[in-house]
Amino acid sequence: MLKQYAAYPLLAQHKQRLTEQTLCDLFAQQPDRFQRYHRVAADWTLDFSKNRIDDSALAELLRLAEQTGIADKRDALFAGEPVNHTEQRPALHTALRSQDTQPLIVDGEDIRPLIHSTRQQIQRLCEQIHGGQWRGFSGQPIRDVVNIGIGGSFLGPKVVIEGLQPYRHPGIKVHFIANIDPADMQETLNRIDPATTLFIVASKSFGTQETICNARACRAWLQAAGVAEADLAKHFVAVTANVAKAVAFGIDARNVLPMWDWVGGRYSLWSAIGLPIALGVGYQHFCQLLDGARAMDEHFCEAPLTDNLPVLLGMLGIWYQNFWHARSHGLLCYSYYLRSLVDHIQQLDMESNGKSINRLGTVINYRSGAIIWGGEGCNGQHAYHQLLHQGNQFTPVDFILPLLSHHPEHQAQHRILVANALSQSQALMQGKSSGQISDELRAQGLDAAAIEALLPHKMVPGNRPSNTLVTDRLTPHSLGALLALYEHKVFVQAMVWGINPFDQWGVELGKQLSDTLLERLQDPGAPADQDSSSNGLIRLYHRALDV
Repeated sequence: MLKQYAAYPLLAQHKQRLTEQTLCDLFAQQPDRFQRYHRVAADWTLDFSKNRIDDSALAELLRLAEQTGIADKRDALFAGEPVNHTEQRPALHTALRSQDTQPLIVDGEDIRPLIHSTRQQIQRLCEQIHGGQWRGFSGQPIRDVVNIGIGGSFLGPKVVIEGLQPYRHPGIKVHFIANIDPADMQETLNRIDPATTLFIVASKSFGTQETICNARACRAWLQAAGVAEADLAKHFVAVTANVAKAVAFGIDARNVLPMWDWVGGRYSLWSAIGLPIALGVGYQHFCQLLDGARAMDEHFCEAPLTDNLPVLLGMLGIWYQNFWHARSHGLLCYSYYLRSLVDHIQQLDMESNGKSINRLGTVINYRSGAIIWGGEGCNGQHAYHQLLHQGNQFTPVDFILPLLSHHPEHQAQHRILVANALSQSQALMQGKSSGQISDELRAQGLDAAAIEALLPHKMVPGNRPSNTLVTDRLTPHSLGALLALYEHKVFVQAMVWGINPFDQWGVELGKQLSDTLLERLQDPGAPADQDSSSNGLIRLYHRALDV
């Protein structure tokens, strides 16, 4: 579908033309590039001047967005149309942070009251726990909250809890159990007291294998500590669509918060899945997070394409993947508090756009879905930045940077952090020429032969593109806007590629196969009816149990 649009061959021509110009050439031709190529919205400034574009290429990229009908498809998303066509569902995560009071009908029901009542449930639980009214089996107030969930029920809340540590509630510490590896659970249990711990079981079906297995183990841990069956409800709440299963587990029906089919897991932190966020940083800060996301939603809906941050980020990604043949995209977060952002965006992007079939059910013949990777700066500068600067893979990156620290007493350190972020983006653009290196080596006293031998090893080609996203300070509002920005960027790219970003059938296959293999692992006498590799590995598992 992508290649059918009139803008496509013109963009291919622009790419060929710009191959002959370096970023340094473009800056020389346009000394005002920052002024031309930066935009501001919802607490964030996007500097995209260090990209291999000029006015003509950018205009054609935006024409491609227009030709793919991005505005109409965006409006369909917000209106609650079934944009997830393989499951015949809308994708209404944006409704969770909207203040619109107009009815929004899904399956014959106005979902606005459902959202409002769920917010009230979250607020009530926060008031009870923060106020000390909610007490455990021994009469002590809750001090630790453990979220048991995986995928979107884990990654989104975790990145927000870490991102908003300066806003954390002084009486509550939030922990996460996601991995089915028992070490994950046990290391968490070692740090908490049964008498003062509340578990949140987050599973839409209340049947997610990893989540329910871990929840049962945590329930057994409480019982081993002396918690009577009648008191288990004092230590559990649930976020699920299956109230009956949660009640059968031992959770009071009044403490079961809803999940809905019109919210995908990787978009669910704005829903009751965000309960650990509200408990960890306070309900008002949770509301400010939603407000920040709503500000980005409004910008996405109202700003012209030329000024629209999600559209610009999305189309620049299209530019590099489909015309410059980039295979991956790096996220370089110059904030300790954003150290888990890459994990969340990996799921958001790769689970959404990791598709090779378009909406018509046919195989696409162009690249879709980048490999998302990266991590925390400045740590990455002493690891994978080497590949970015001197490797032979074309890898665009986003630098993400709060300009101010929550710890002004350590301003000198933060200033160094900012300097490193800016210098890395500058170094990717400028590189280091043979003339510069020769002059430096000559000044160090090296002779011509030594310089000639070292020169190719020290060359840094530069001309490598990057975006820089900056905000004054990381707050609930700015973090909400940042997360919504990347949600909408992913949506823009999916619409241009003609794929459905809201299903994940590839994930389901592994779950199905796991059930069969689990039966073989539980029974040493089970038939060896799998492939030879699986049969051999199953035998090794049983042999290890016998040692």
